Amino acid sequence: MTKLSDTQAIILAAAAQRGDRNLLPLPGSLRGGAAVKVIGALLARGLVAEIVTDSRTKADAALNRFWRNDADGRAILLRITDAGLAAIGIEPEDANCAPADADEPPSDAPATDTPTETETASKARTPRGGTKQATLIAMLRAPDCATIEEIMGATGWQSHTVRGAMAGALKKKLGLEVTSEKVEGRGRVYKLPVA
Repeated sequence: MTKLSDTQAIILAAAAQRGDRNLLPLPGSLRGGAAVKVIGALLARGLVAEIVTDSRTKADAALNRFWRNDADGRAILLRITDAGLAAIGIEPEDANCAPADADEPPSDAPATDTPTETETASKARTPRGGTKQATLIAMLRAPDCATIEEIMGATGWQSHTVRGAMAGALKKKLGLEVTSEKVEGRGRVYKLPVA
């Protein structure tokens, strides 16, 4: 599995939840040289791609919508790639998510505008199997869901580690919503929505 910094994981998880898969807007605390460094590392690893649009809208200093402009003045968006989705443990969908129309404000609805240049095909990565986090996610997405004790047995973790992984890695870093309910005969079971 690709090793990511906390900031990179947060950026990729937020982009994965957007209908147009745009990385922008970035977290409010990430600006200037720090933003360029983080995005540069993601671009170099093929986890995000630059998408050139027909729009001539200038990239804004706050990085709210467009990353930059090319030599011809066309606006460039940043979009998470299939490899980026795999890096955060999300199976890439077959549907092609095009960037949103550059003249309209960003929305969570899937966009209909297509880029003028196709992104370079990056090697699609599948999540590495056998990791404890992958086991946890699979158990929480299973139809039966999972109890703390069942997760402890499958991962070898203590109960506080299981709860910490659900609150930290899944909720905070990946933005996944873990829910729970009491089931008669099993106790409290935890689940994730099926991706």
